[in-house]
Amino acid sequence: MSAYNVLKERGFVSQVTDEQAVRRQLSEEICSCYVGFDPTGRSLHVGHMVPLFAMAHLARAGHTAIALIGGGTAQIGDPSGKTEIRRMLETEEIDRNAESMGNQIRAFLQTVNADATVVNNADWLRGLNYIEFLRDIGRHFSVNRMLSFETYKMRLETGLSFIEFNYQLLQSYDYLCLYRERGVTLQFGGDDQWGNIVAGMDLIRRVDGVEVQGLTFPLVTRADGQKMGKSEQGAIFLDPELCSPYDFFQYWRNVPDPDVERFLKLYTFVPIEEIDELTAEGGSALNRAKERLAWELTCLVHGRETADESRAAARAAFGRIDDPSAKEGVPSTEIPHAELEAGIGAVELFVRTGLCSSKGEARRLIRQGGARVNDEKIGSEDDAIDAESLSGGELMLRAGRKRYHRVVVVQS
Repeated sequence: MSAYNVLKERGFVSQVTDEQAVRRQLSEEICSCYVGFDPTGRSLHVGHMVPLFAMAHLARAGHTAIALIGGGTAQIGDPSGKTEIRRMLETEEIDRNAESMGNQIRAFLQTVNADATVVNNADWLRGLNYIEFLRDIGRHFSVNRMLSFETYKMRLETGLSFIEFNYQLLQSYDYLCLYRERGVTLQFGGDDQWGNIVAGMDLIRRVDGVEVQGLTFPLVTRADGQKMGKSEQGAIFLDPELCSPYDFFQYWRNVPDPDVERFLKLYTFVPIEEIDELTAEGGSALNRAKERLAWELTCLVHGRETADESRAAARAAFGRIDDPSAKEGVPSTEIPHAELEAGIGAVELFVRTGLCSSKGEARRLIRQGGARVNDEKIGSEDDAIDAESLSGGELMLRAGRKRYHRVVVVQS
């Protein structure tokens, strides 16, 4: 099956500039293509995974896939999908983020046997002469046309800075540079990048007289309305220091039922026929498919051993196995025995372990009956937890139906 058909079948294709041309590129030729990642943080997160998987599918089909780290464009900030200007980062922070993200991208692609190249647009953007850039590149852009794109129309209502207005010129210039230096003829990205992609195509046509193409993915949203990649604890990062492998596993294990089939297609390499079998039945039968989704993704990001540990920990937390060692994968906090003997307020304990972000949230959780210790409901926000609650030398806290945390008691 051609790479284009794979992307189409698995739900990656939303908008295409010229479907026949793109289909031909990805079916009959070896195509050079790229997608951008702006290093606004030190780690990739769930929102980056659709382009990562798309790039991997293209590379595994034999195409030349390029990941562009926006070390230059991040100094301006992409206004796409934002209602206000992004926080300006120092160059040193951008460079650290770019290196960290680049390493994550390389590691992921190596894990899935995909050969791809990582480049940084700081290499050609930071040395630009602004006057020459405006004369040679800026003159090809129509302000009226730029303002017709949804990104800029939305931002005009809340305020669009001049520095952000330059972003489209720079991303278009990226496409021109990659076309000239690496023969790139296809740019892909999220639906919010459509205007930037089309602008880059138009620049190449005007400057070099060549027709190149663009493809966008649908912006993924969850069926329950929750923003993709966000949990009650915060963003779901690929860096285990920012999001534990167990929490990463649990995020995917707990996706809404209507999302399971779609996410298995987008976020795993499980064959379509097997996905159809896994999701053929609804209701509780979907739990097996959810666990498979979580295990596959955790394998790819954190390794098979960690994925096995996270799955065992999740099963143990939900009482499906009796092996105490399996609980070791559940996030944990150590507390001195003497401190527990004296008693710790339930509100403080839930905040301290990170199950609640504030005392107010912890109080609400307890009042609503969603806070438990060793499966016993906490009756009052004034309750204290002491050594009498210990079971096997530890406490298992639960917030709501699906979030767990172990409190391991140690001798002072």
